[in-house]
Amino acid sequence: MENPSKFNSNLPPSRKSLPPFEALRAFDAVARLGGIRKAANWLERDHAVLSRHLRSIEKWAGVPLIERSTAGTSLTEEGQKYHLAVSKALDSISHASLDLLYSGTHHQLNIWCIPGFATNWLSLHLSSMETTNSDVDLQLRPSVDSPDFLSHEADADIRVQRNYGEQEVLADHLQAVPLAVLPIIPVANRKYLESLTEIETPAHLLEHHLLHERSTSTWETWLKSHNVPCDNTLKGIKLWQGDLTLDAARHGQGIVLTNPLVASRFIERGELIEIGKDNPNFPTRTASYVMIARKDRWNEPVLRRFRNWMHRTIRKELPLYTPK
Repeated sequence: MENPSKFNSNLPPSRKSLPPFEALRAFDAVARLGGIRKAANWLERDHAVLSRHLRSIEKWAGVPLIERSTAGTSLTEEGQKYHLAVSKALDSISHASLDLLYSGTHHQLNIWCIPGFATNWLSLHLSSMETTNSDVDLQLRPSVDSPDFLSHEADADIRVQRNYGEQEVLADHLQAVPLAVLPIIPVANRKYLESLTEIETPAHLLEHHLLHERSTSTWETWLKSHNVPCDNTLKGIKLWQGDLTLDAARHGQGIVLTNPLVASRFIERGELIEIGKDNPNFPTRTASYVMIARKDRWNEPVLRRFRNWMHRTIRKELPLYTPK
């Protein structure tokens, strides 16, 4: 691979070597989003204005960069080569600029969080964080997706990482710390269970309606950890969010995998029953709520304060689930 430094110069690029920046942004947006209309919406520009920018960069380049047809737009071979290079440069400019804007001392804290934890625990305790850190502008966003940390979509993210099966690999620029470790348990409505044969082993669950979020992978991994083969054989409704699957289980629609933090109030009220409790055929499988942030921002004061508050509050409120 060629050394990137060989392309560096002590002199700034000549005016002739750089395209008009608005035209370059338009070309990049069309290439990434796959269409002029989508790019225009993203850049908040008129369709005609964007088309004019595209003609401008092609005139500057002297070669066609985009193929236009009734089926839509696509990059020419030259366009693909050019975009491969300039997209990396634009990303570098964007990330460096955002790092600059977020550098130094700032008191805005944008937290993304898996919806179940956000709804059932974090949102109920944030007032104490606010009371002791009144100078922090705290924003909590429940999301099933992880943020783009390089674009500063979030300062920290709270996710679930299972402690069984194949482990997820964290990106090199990120760091994580466990906040709480909880058992993963199957639960169902009492009436649902009473109407069916007793579940004595994990394998018996295959005879029941299993409720899923985005895919069947959560159940597959849990069942495999109990030596129950089920590759690509699981069926059942997909509800996309944990709150919806839990609600479906409460109303007798099937069995869901959850944890005591999310389901405790329903279990205490008798709305849900833990399947396999005190049964040696159901050995405990755990997952951790983890806080994720960028390595290079890990010890920023506002992030450190939030992390320490999380640890203190969980030790106080959830001593059974505090990481060892």
